[in-house]
Amino acid sequence: MKNTYTTNLNLSQIDLGLLFLRIGAGGLMLTHGTPKLFNLFGSEEIVFADPFGLGEGNTLALAVFAEFICSILVILGLGTRLAVIPLILTMLTAALIIHAADPFQRKEMAIIYLLIFTVLLVTGAGKHSLDYYWLKRK
Repeated sequence: MKNTYTTNLNLSQIDLGLLFLRIGAGGLMLTHGTPKLFNLFGSEEIVFADPFGLGEGNTLALAVFAEFICSILVILGLGTRLAVIPLILTMLTAALIIHAADPFQRKEMAIIYLLIFTVLLVTGAGKHSLDYYWLKRK
């Protein structure tokens, strides 16, 4: 029972936590990226926020890259530290530009994702990842 409250974690516990974090956050982000992917390649006119003046289609393509492609990479733990950079930039854009005038409740989800992806930038993917197995083979 006393192990329940310990703050001394071993590396396997941390690696398992990072696996759950990657799969959870990446999987949930896919629910945002998948509709954008269908919108990008659909037949309807693209209507999407364009905060940087790149054009709605280009901005949507960048969002699809971050929220769909990079989310898959995060789930797999492949190039994780690089894959979270577009996700971090996308969440910063959502929280600070797109929803700048909105109440906090509209920004909260982007901020939560921002914190999660920042943790993964700092920690990396952990042992249960393709990054680990690929680097281990070298």
